[in-house]
Amino acid sequence: MDSLGPVRYTVRALYGRLMSRESRNILVRMPNWIGDLVMGTPILADLRAAFPKATITAMCRTPISELLKQDAAIDELFCFTRPPNKFLRRQEHRNIIAKIATGKFDTAVLLTNSFSSAWWCWQGKVPRRIGYSAHLRRLLLTDPVFWPKEKMHQVDLYKRLLYPLDVPHSETAPRLYVSKKEVDESKQLLYQRGYVPGKKLIGINPGAAYGSAKCWPPDRFRALALELLKEGYVVFFGDASTFTLVREICQGLPEQAMNLAGVTSLRELACIIKDCDLLVTNDSGPMHIAAAFNTPLIALFGSTDERATGPYGKPDAVINKHASCSPCFKRVCPIDFRCMNNITVEEVVEKARELLRV
Repeated sequence: MDSLGPVRYTVRALYGRLMSRESRNILVRMPNWIGDLVMGTPILADLRAAFPKATITAMCRTPISELLKQDAAIDELFCFTRPPNKFLRRQEHRNIIAKIATGKFDTAVLLTNSFSSAWWCWQGKVPRRIGYSAHLRRLLLTDPVFWPKEKMHQVDLYKRLLYPLDVPHSETAPRLYVSKKEVDESKQLLYQRGYVPGKKLIGINPGAAYGSAKCWPPDRFRALALELLKEGYVVFFGDASTFTLVREICQGLPEQAMNLAGVTSLRELACIIKDCDLLVTNDSGPMHIAAAFNTPLIALFGSTDERATGPYGKPDAVINKHASCSPCFKRVCPIDFRCMNNITVEEVVEKARELLRV
């Protein structure tokens, strides 16, 4: 119950149920990070199931918007950029507001908690604006949703935003879509590096956004690769920011180790992860991509909490030693990095071989 009181709360609830039945043109402001975007995909599927005749538009920053292509739950992708300076940013904001107004959306579901996302939809005259009450934006929302007291997974937090639309909590899991043609074309990146079709393909993602505290030590990823090369080919993933890290890990490894850091597009990355027999990764966007494709997965956790951001519905995929100081959510460990150092190469190799035998 919010501070409006029982009577006004009841009126708002009745109004919400009436409006939810009439929603025909829905805008969904998707998250800005790869992992969060993937965790937000159940919202699109649940909205499509609840409103099969509605027009659903996913609003998303480029380039991660590429991951939503071919998603049958949406009718349109509303892509925008984040310009590098304040002057260009103000112009982009004006363009975004104008496009929202032109779209004549009747409902906006905001998966981001930023003030700007609520401001854009308010300025764009979207009649119904649903989002979490955060960052001083409550007055800009027609349906402010309040944070639950209990801890829950990020996917379930997103699903709560559909309650005002009378959409019940679902068991829908994150998912992504790629075509067979895309998968076949992405394999060329592997063939160019000597991959032999039919051999085991094991992915390793040694980086992570936010900071080094989320990352298993590079020397352990290297030791892991040396062991897993006995099982097949190992392909390393990473973006431009982790290129140097991955190059150092791969230095001197046998030819069966392939370095794709900074090489793939997002959709190529997704295709190759889908094709892997196993992915070993830190808490990261590629982890959620693998989970969305049901690729066998080992997720290494330390400074973050798998109950909130782990691979959804896959607790057995996680290795977490639950050090006394974790989860700390720090970018850099200020002490001895015990949460990650306590994860041994031997146990990861053993778990990997178990999954590869399945």
